Amino acid sequence: MHIADIFQRDSTTFSFEFFPPKTAEAWDELFERISDFESLGPSFVSVTYGAGGSTRERTHELVVKLKSQGRLDPVPHLTTVGHTHDEVREILERYSAVGVSNIMALRGDTPRDLPGYNRAHDEFKYAADLVKLIRQFNGFGEHKDRRGFGIGVAGFPEGHPETANCLKLMDHLKAKVDSGADYICSQMFFHNPAFYDWCERCELAGIKKPLVAGIMPITSIGGMKRMAELSGCTNFPARLLKNIYQRQDDPEAVKKIGIHWATEQCRDLIDRGVRGIHFYTLNRSDATMQIYQTLALAPQRQKSTSQQVKTSK
Repeated sequence: MHIADIFQRDSTTFSFEFFPPKTAEAWDELFERISDFESLGPSFVSVTYGAGGSTRERTHELVVKLKSQGRLDPVPHLTTVGHTHDEVREILERYSAVGVSNIMALRGDTPRDLPGYNRAHDEFKYAADLVKLIRQFNGFGEHKDRRGFGIGVAGFPEGHPETANCLKLMDHLKAKVDSGADYICSQMFFHNPAFYDWCERCELAGIKKPLVAGIMPITSIGGMKRMAELSGCTNFPARLLKNIYQRQDDPEAVKKIGIHWATEQCRDLIDRGVRGIHFYTLNRSDATMQIYQTLALAPQRQKSTSQQVKTSK
C-alpha cells in the first residue's frame, strides 16, 4: 500500500524496523518472532540496508519474503553510498517488479571496512539526490501504482554527527522534502521536548509532511552506549541515566527501566497527537510487545477495519 494511503487510513501509524539477519540461525529466529510482530498489526515495517549496499541481497530477500507473505507491508531502505545512478535504478526496478510500494531514501553511513572511503567520488552527494532519482523513476510509469513509490526520509531532532549546524541540517531536510519525500521518520531520541522543538522548526521551515517519531527502548547499558556511538544520539536525560546506573548490576531491572521510559515517551507522544511512532526493534519483539500491552494499543489494521465497518453502517 502506498504510504499516502497508509497515512490516510491510520490516524496514528505504528511501524517497526528490522535488519536482514546475517546467518541462517538468525534468519530462523527472526521469522519465529514475525508472528508476534504480525499480531500487533503495524501500519508498515522497514528493512535496513547496510553501508555501501553490504546487505543488498539480504535486504532484498527479506523484503520479498515479507511481501510474498502479505501480512506485513515492507518498506526497504536504500542508501546512496557507493552506488551509481544505474545501480539504484536496477534496485528500484527489482522492487517495482514484486509490487513494493514504498522506499526509505537515506544517504547512509560510510562502510566501516573502507576507512579511507572518499564520498566526494559518489554519484549521489546527498539523500535529496536519491529522492529526486526515485521520483524520476516514478515518472517512467514502471511501477504498478501510478503515483510511483512512496518515499520516506530521515530527520534528526537532536542533530547529525556530520552536521553540527542545525540551520544547515534543516536546509538539508527541506531539500529532501522539496525533492519529493512523502514523510519523515526521525532518528531515535529519549527526550520528547527535543522532538517537539524539532517539529516546530520543521513547521517554521515550511515542512508539512507527516513526522514520525523514532523510538528505541533501552534494554541494556551496553546497548545504550552503542546507540550513542552509532546514531549520534547523546541526549540521554539525567533522570533516565540516574535510574539506569542505580540498577546497573541488575540487567533485568535496567531493561524494565528502559522499556518503562519508552512507554511513557509513547504515551506522551500519542497524547500530543504525533502522526506516527516507529520502533527500532533490533529484530526483537518483547520490548515492543510490552509497550503495546501497557498502552493497550490495538492493531492498526484491526482499528482501520472496525472504522470502515462503522462508516458503512
